[in-house]
Amino acid sequence: MESTTDRVAPSRRDNDRLSARIVSCDELESATVQAMFELYASNFADVSDQIFRRDLEQKTDVLLLTNADSQLCGFTTLEIYWSSAAGQPVRVLFSGDTVIDPAYWGSPGWALEWIRFAGTIARRHDAPLYWLLIVKGHRTYRFLPAFAKHYIPHHKIPESPEDRAMLSALAREKFGDNFDSTSGVIRFPTPQGRLVDELADVPAKHSRLGPVAHFLKLNPGYRDGDELVCLCRLAPDNLRPLAARAFAGDRGQAN
Repeated sequence: MESTTDRVAPSRRDNDRLSARIVSCDELESATVQAMFELYASNFADVSDQIFRRDLEQKTDVLLLTNADSQLCGFTTLEIYWSSAAGQPVRVLFSGDTVIDPAYWGSPGWALEWIRFAGTIARRHDAPLYWLLIVKGHRTYRFLPAFAKHYIPHHKIPESPEDRAMLSALAREKFGDNFDSTSGVIRFPTPQGRLVDELADVPAKHSRLGPVAHFLKLNPGYRDGDELVCLCRLAPDNLRPLAARAFAGDRGQAN
């Protein structure tokens, strides 16, 4: 999941608010998929329509962002599945790529809708829900402390052996030999989309932030497409107040 929402950008049109909605991948229209790829390709190198569509086929849902004219302004893809890789049945919410049109950088609506959707998944089954996230850039890693209190790898809190075992089991199950359990990084034989230079560059003011410095230390090959595997338990007691309210279905903070 790589977000492009954190660059200096043109002013967002206040009278053209984004609408966020979850759509099953089976219900996506071909024109929407094409628009998604074009937006994706404008932010990532080493991409192709074929690879993008193949990756999308593995997802279950997508969060679409549209403006008042119903034009696609952003999206994030999701895969929901069960796993017993770590010896217990858990529900996994795996995040794919996230891209938002420059005119709408900084809009919080998609993040709130994403966490609300996670809440609906959690309420369907009496089983732990984990957010599995692979991170190509420092901006995405910063979503973790924005949403959650505890996650791994954390820039301050030591991780437990149990948490590391869960992360490694889920990563090996999904990415096989591409996952390096020693470093916690995925290295694909062929990069699955590298950040364009503008996004890969780390502003000086960001590099001084604890989470950003930690990400750069753990994933020094991010410019080459290496992806840091992260894991977060999604539950009210592990979420920041605003995220916890959205997770519970509260729509009072939607705008």
